[in-house]
Amino acid sequence: MFEKFSASGNDFLITHTPPHHKDLPHLAKLLCNRYEGIGADGMVILSPHSHYPYQWDFYNSDGSNASMCGNASRCVGLYAFLHSLAPQNHTFLTPAGEIRIEVLSANYPYQVLSNLGKYKFLQATPDGLLFDTGVPHLVIFLKTQEEFLSFPLEKMKTLRERYNANINIAYPQNHTYHIKTYERGVEGITLACGTGMASLVAYLQENSQLHSKEVQIIPPLGEILTFRLEDRKISFQGEVKKIAKCEINLKDFGE
Repeated sequence: MFEKFSASGNDFLITHTPPHHKDLPHLAKLLCNRYEGIGADGMVILSPHSHYPYQWDFYNSDGSNASMCGNASRCVGLYAFLHSLAPQNHTFLTPAGEIRIEVLSANYPYQVLSNLGKYKFLQATPDGLLFDTGVPHLVIFLKTQEEFLSFPLEKMKTLRERYNANINIAYPQNHTYHIKTYERGVEGITLACGTGMASLVAYLQENSQLHSKEVQIIPPLGEILTFRLEDRKISFQGEVKKIAKCEINLKDFGE
């Protein structure tokens, strides 16, 4: 049994009952397929931990592993709370480290805050700045909407392969910032990427362009998400939607 959740347009299949399947990367590709499966950006399996309420294994839709995903952390935090695996405020473990969750609204519409921890500045490149916000991100800061809209998708793909990182382009508008993220594992632009937006906050901080502890960022979905930076720790909040319960018989998939 999987449940499908969505945060800012990023959707995930989540379970805390280990699937009886010998090849979980293959299962992720199978179930995340939007035409012949359920459809999702990733598959998350929660398991017990001796110190934390749970830990996760995260698989992108192409079957690859990811250490961290910001929007998935919000979905998983709500899932864990609704299944009584953890209280409203709790911390769980990812391969990237601890993630602290606050379920701000325990009833629909659900609001969830995720604290992603401290970002790391990796290096300046000829193309932009590289950060680690749980996974590596290259940030390219543009000046105008025209540059943003005309930025070639093929170039983002090339940069993703060059740096083995997610690629973010962003530009300022009034007191907000618009962003697009080309994600590894999805190999395309997603409706939102939490760690990508966090990398934009890190970019603004490193370039002394952050004039407040809070930043409003708009991904392609159009939802305005509020990010907060304090002592290099980045947190953000937004709505999480519970979409469906998915009962799966793998024999129907030829497995």
